[in-house]
Amino acid sequence: RDPARPLGWNNVVFENVGMPHVFWELQGEQVANITENADGTKNVQLSLAKPGKLSVEEYDKAVADLVSFMVWMSEPIAEKRKAIGTVVLIFLAGLFVLSYALKKNYWKDIH
Repeated sequence: RDPARPLGWNNVVFENVGMPHVFWELQGEQVANITENADGTKNVQLSLAKPGKLSVEEYDKAVADLVSFMVWMSEPIAEKRKAIGTVVLIFLAGLFVLSYALKKNYWKDIH
């Protein structure tokens, strides 16, 4: 919350953006405690002013589930790709053993 803004909200990441955090109702209202260092940089610590619909643990779990789903949605074939990669590596290892045995057989008369 930022009482200085017209709608009462300010975004910590993008300054002066007048929209709340997307999940503010689930997480609760947070207040930014901003301290300025001697070198001019700012430290922002968020503290919970009003609890949301979910507890901290429930909110963290919900966000982790959402992130996991979005990672899966970004590449739904990842599981299949990894399985195919394992099969290809096993095939290449077998091909290497076969090639080495063939090389030993071809060069046995020369050594």
